[in-house]
Amino acid sequence: MSPHYKLIYFNARGRAEHIRFIFAYAGVEYEDERISREKWPEVKKRMPFGMLPVLEIDGKAVAQSNAVARYLARQYGLAGRNEWEALQCDVLVDTLGDLKQVLAQFRMEQDPIKKEEKKARLMRETIPFYLSKFEKMLSENNGFSVGSDITWCDFVFAVSLENFEHIFGKAALDQYPALKALKIKVYNIPSISAWVGKRPTTES
Repeated sequence: MSPHYKLIYFNARGRAEHIRFIFAYAGVEYEDERISREKWPEVKKRMPFGMLPVLEIDGKAVAQSNAVARYLARQYGLAGRNEWEALQCDVLVDTLGDLKQVLAQFRMEQDPIKKEEKKARLMRETIPFYLSKFEKMLSENNGFSVGSDITWCDFVFAVSLENFEHIFGKAALDQYPALKALKIKVYNIPSISAWVGKRPTTES
């Protein structure tokens, strides 16, 4: 008998969307519980570490989005063909996380002058440093991030690239054709395309 899954997060893509992509790809039913900002202070008290997302598996709460995604990827054949590929998925997801942390600091900056300075540095140094390395890797790997087939790492990249376009504009990936192609490839998977077509519209 399949486990009962409940994914608890805010009404946002954020740190839960790659988990939703895994469920969509695998054709697994789950509860998509979206917590309002008003209800969050009360819900927070019963979360394992006071943060979201949390996945309940048969009523047992599990925290940390990438730990959850990695677990589900192993369950549904998305963790690579062997331990080496699984390791490469972890390396790339964690490296992308480093970049996303810098982007989050930029988005949270309140001072308009400092924000422009951070944006200039991001566009000039940080983003090209990371994206050029990811671009080269994809170009040399037949368009996949790891191995020769779809992994959960590709979902993490696709979701992150969608958010990147939201922040910096649709043309932001024009100089990274392999990354752009990966995003399109993932979003054209029928089950994921169906999910994207019906998911709630959110800003992030």
